Amino acid sequence: MPASVSMPLGGVQVGTFDSYEQAQAAVDHLSDQKFPVENVTIIGSDLRMVERVTGRLTWGRALGAGAAGGAWWGLFVGLLLGIFAADGNAWIGSILTGLLVGLAFGAAFGGMGYAATRGERDFTSTSRIVANRYDIMCAPPQAEQAREILARYALRG
Repeated sequence: MPASVSMPLGGVQVGTFDSYEQAQAAVDHLSDQKFPVENVTIIGSDLRMVERVTGRLTWGRALGAGAAGGAWWGLFVGLLLGIFAADGNAWIGSILTGLLVGLAFGAAFGGMGYAATRGERDFTSTSRIVANRYDIMCAPPQAEQAREILARYALRG
């Protein structure tokens, strides 16, 4: 059902939670209570990006990560080519060749990628988008029922 001007995206607010896990558990509880959860939306508000620095990036780490990724691709290609091998020795040879070629190309491309940054970003990190709060919204016809179920759920926990 499309949202109208008078109804916020997702419907009517029936609950607010501090974490996505709490909101997800509440929707799971609604589902356990046989509530029609296809009428429910979880909306995160006040979004921010959190980047966690995991380490320093060096030539060794860049080459090693590239080599490892290339080795996996080379192993995969070697296994595919090994299907057409005439005997066992040729099969092992194609796997080893794919592995070594992938390792070399992966290391080369890892090094080129690191060199292209020119020291501008000498660290590794992971990032994610998190919200300050998570609202559970529901279609208006089922909103009161959802509120009642969530109120009982809040009393339990």
